[in-house]
Amino acid sequence: MKILPHPATLALLLAVTFAATSAVAQEWTRFRGPNGTGLGSARGLPVAWTEKEFVWRVPIAGASHSQPVIWGERLFLLTALDAGKERALLCLRKTDGQELWRKTYALPTPRLGNRNTGYANTSPVVDADRVVACFVSRDHFWVRAFDHAGRELWSRDLGGFAAQHGHGASPIIHDGRVIVANDQDGTSSIVALDLKTGAVVWTSPRATRGDTNVAAAYGTPVVHRRADGSDELLLSSHAHGLSGLDARTGALNWESPVFNKRMVASPVVAGDLAIGSCGSGAGTGNYLSAVKLGGQGNVADTHVAWTLKRATPYVPTPLFHEGRLYLISDAGFASAIEAATGKVIWSERLPRAEFFGSPVLIDGKIYCASTKGELIVLATGDTFRELGRSPLGEGTHSSPCVDAGRLYIKTFTHLVCLGGP
Repeated sequence: MKILPHPATLALLLAVTFAATSAVAQEWTRFRGPNGTGLGSARGLPVAWTEKEFVWRVPIAGASHSQPVIWGERLFLLTALDAGKERALLCLRKTDGQELWRKTYALPTPRLGNRNTGYANTSPVVDADRVVACFVSRDHFWVRAFDHAGRELWSRDLGGFAAQHGHGASPIIHDGRVIVANDQDGTSSIVALDLKTGAVVWTSPRATRGDTNVAAAYGTPVVHRRADGSDELLLSSHAHGLSGLDARTGALNWESPVFNKRMVASPVVAGDLAIGSCGSGAGTGNYLSAVKLGGQGNVADTHVAWTLKRATPYVPTPLFHEGRLYLISDAGFASAIEAATGKVIWSERLPRAEFFGSPVLIDGKIYCASTKGELIVLATGDTFRELGRSPLGEGTHSSPCVDAGRLYIKTFTHLVCLGGP
């Protein structure tokens, strides 16, 4: 005779199963996924596709480098319409890419100083109740929160934003607060807003050292748990280099102002090190440094563990996995570095490849979306291996989003879904 579980036991099992499934499904809620690591939990994704095997591909109005974020069956991303005169937050259905709603705001801004940048470079951030996005121009820095049905819940204007290449740092949610990086050529700050109301919780002033042409920074914060159990926000900028702020108060814990060029890539935690890189569009003099975590005050002379000056990224953010740091440079060099020492394990040029989007790591493989319109998959480990290349239909400046066995990539004019059923 079949023995049925007690109803309470069955309810508990269903709840645990649902919670586990939801946790996996909700991992890509911010730029570069879980805490900005770029590490996805999907399994079984193939390493090559044809365009006929796309799950779906839908056009996206306007121009956008925004990486999508996901909660449940809804996918959110930003786009800029009418040459940046309007900005829109889009909500699409995850299963087929159909647009469910959009919120559009007039936000004219002067022409930007680089053809590779745009007016919708950032990603929203989402939780179970809200999606938060930044709408930024020379005169306004709007942070707006919406419910999942598109109703605006609150808005906060942080003032103007002065930068040659526009705005690029995405917001994050931590401990009931929205953290916004506002490192620019003008008066700069890091701001924490109450997630429910938009009220300012704290503001941490930021320096703008030296040449204002490189003062603006574009990295998105990540959270690091210190040895004393407190959380700190890791940030990158020209004036402060890599720095750590107390996440509760915004007070500066430490800084390492050792970078002499613009910082675009986001910080990465690699064991007991924070990783940052700086560079220029010309690609000359780019370098990457590793700074020991746990310092206090200015640690530029005491905590820099190592510096790498060959084949380092300017825009793409590295990956850290199993003791190795994986770099994908703008010019198409792929490298594996021993994170603790900076020793180069391998470094190879990827033919016909350039990158602005950051790589992601799925099931032990590195997925890189190129400006030339290919998705290139590399093996991790001590030996360089290219596993596959797939067409995207056109190039991209965006980073892939990973969710429940699928990849979502914003190309120049479309959103592409790749993966299993």
